[in-house]
Amino acid sequence: MGFETEPTGYRKTVLSDLQGAWHNLRDAVVEQPGFPNRERALFHIDEAMSWESVRNLQAMHRALVVVRNLLTHDEVPEEVRIRLDDVNVAMEETLQALTDGEIPR
Repeated sequence: MGFETEPTGYRKTVLSDLQGAWHNLRDAVVEQPGFPNRERALFHIDEAMSWESVRNLQAMHRALVVVRNLLTHDEVPEEVRIRLDDVNVAMEETLQALTDGEIPR
């Protein structure tokens, strides 16, 4: 019986960009304590990054809408807003790639 080996070549895709954008947003929220809805936003960010959402991009998009609603007010630090914009762009690109058949459903 043979053993499965780890692949040695990886191709960067919009999904890896999306994953990185979510991680950067989460890190920015964690590093910026003391603004309203921070803990709620972290909960929904973690939900968006869960396996269930990764396997269902529409669920991830719904979580992004909730996160966006929680983080769009004046008290949110600029770094968090920048990272949220990055997630929005990556999500749009990923959904377009899904529509175009560039990534599997």
